[in-house]
Amino acid sequence: MGSMGIRGSFNMVKLAERRVFSHSFKPIYDEGMGLVEEAAEFLDGDGRILVRSLSRTAASLYAAESMRLTTRLMQLASWLLLQRAANSGEMSREQVAAEKAKVCLDTAEPEEGAPGWEELPDEFCDLIRRSIRLEGRVRRMDQEIYGDGLAYHNDYPVNPVSDQIMLLETAFARG
Repeated sequence: MGSMGIRGSFNMVKLAERRVFSHSFKPIYDEGMGLVEEAAEFLDGDGRILVRSLSRTAASLYAAESMRLTTRLMQLASWLLLQRAANSGEMSREQVAAEKAKVCLDTAEPEEGAPGWEELPDEFCDLIRRSIRLEGRVRRMDQEIYGDGLAYHNDYPVNPVSDQIMLLETAFARG
């Protein structure tokens, strides 16, 4: 802890939490959940139509990038919902920390420049880029609250989809 001691460290965490859970959290929460909804609408709507006109190479890339985008957004939504639960007092910091250990805020980068990338719909590429930027902002916020000692490339979850479903169920059950 250095010269700061336990009390100083605790106060820094509380200050970081207050800042994150203040008015600065709502915009990032709204942006994240809005992006989840926007991506779902695109992937289930225009995306299904537009993918039919892509070459085989671009269609394969679209499928892979859709999976990456969906995974990234599930991770972000899980983190945001957990922080909202902590903010509202429905979960303790310790409960949130234990649950968020299952969240990976460092998902695979998009394969920009890969064969077929230039064929991908602009709206889809925009969703990918916005999700990457949001992930970076959330990762910085997470580090501010919980510290730098967290590993972002988790070798842990054996079944990340199942873990994310459990996280979402936990967060929604409490909110």
